[in-house]
Amino acid sequence: MRHRSARMATFAVFAVQGLSFATLLTQVAALQNKHGLSEGDLTLLLLVVPVLAGAGSVMAGTLAARKGSKWLLRLAQPAVAVSVVAAGLAADVPQLVAALVLFGLAVGAVDAGMNMQGVAVERLYGRAVLNGFHAAWSATSLAGALWVSLANGLGLTLPVMMAIPMALAVAGSLLAAPHLCTIVEEKVPAEAKAVSGRVRWGPIIPLCLAMGFLYVGDAAVSNFHGVFMENILSASASVAPLAYGAYQAATLLVRLGGDLTVRRYGPAAIVRIGGVIATLGFAGVVFAPSQPLAIVAFGLTGMGLAVVAPQSFSAAGRLDPAGTGVAIARVNLFNYVGFIVGAALVGGIADSTDMRVAFGAPLLLAGVIVVLARGFEPRPQPQPTA
Repeated sequence: MRHRSARMATFAVFAVQGLSFATLLTQVAALQNKHGLSEGDLTLLLLVVPVLAGAGSVMAGTLAARKGSKWLLRLAQPAVAVSVVAAGLAADVPQLVAALVLFGLAVGAVDAGMNMQGVAVERLYGRAVLNGFHAAWSATSLAGALWVSLANGLGLTLPVMMAIPMALAVAGSLLAAPHLCTIVEEKVPAEAKAVSGRVRWGPIIPLCLAMGFLYVGDAAVSNFHGVFMENILSASASVAPLAYGAYQAATLLVRLGGDLTVRRYGPAAIVRIGGVIATLGFAGVVFAPSQPLAIVAFGLTGMGLAVVAPQSFSAAGRLDPAGTGVAIARVNLFNYVGFIVGAALVGGIADSTDMRVAFGAPLLLAGVIVVLARGFEPRPQPQPTA
């Protein structure tokens, strides 16, 4: 029963994070229009979030080591929801920047904390369950995108449509927090500590690069799907969020069956196939002649990229048999590196050319993931010495 309650609480934490993230990112185009931001201005603002998320993640590692990720999530996750509402209420650019600063720091802390909880639950169960948690994140991200589409159709104001899902997010976070794994439950069993905790950079570099290239693509879709749909294909405010909805729906479907597929075909094969599908998806975005085909193409990118992050964390865990978290922390850092590069690269290219050309950058990098897939092959684990 204790294992089950911790698992359900961790599902809730991932779900709240997905809803919060989608609620903000599906409103990027609306915030750009509200504050009269150019593509360059928007790119600079979007860089604030991953930079500070990296800082929040580092800070989270220090705090969680002392007090546990449960304590961390109790503070950081409600702060994410507050920052999303503040972004919707912002009357000018300085207020928007302040909201994004809080969002970045808090979202980085939650990203780190929720994956710490996921790893702790996997340890309690003794089998892979992390993919399911990421599926919960994708499910509520999809729900957030569909909500924005519906709210735009109903004519709700920006602050109202952002506040309603965030009220649910705060409630879910507060209800889940008491049932999360404690700091004692997060500790690595004594027998695992008998294995050397040293983690070499060499074997994890392909994982880091794949994670970075994944998030270049994710940043392109998350930050610029609305701008692409509205400015390039003249989509309405109700139709534009469906591109992100298709991306998250495809991600969810793949992650729901991810664990079983990996067991059958192996992680390297799954990542390789994912890279091919993502490449085809971004090619579809670049050349899409209509709104429906663009939405389908965004869905293909989600289908391909969905497998990379869970398999990166899983492979990093295999390279860290002592369970120190060092390999996972290094790989996770490239989450934010990729998002920073993606926002700057795609936004910069769009500012100097157009959004179609800009989506060619993640197209090329998705193709590189196919080459990097070999680094996901399981390696023999060193055994503890007697």
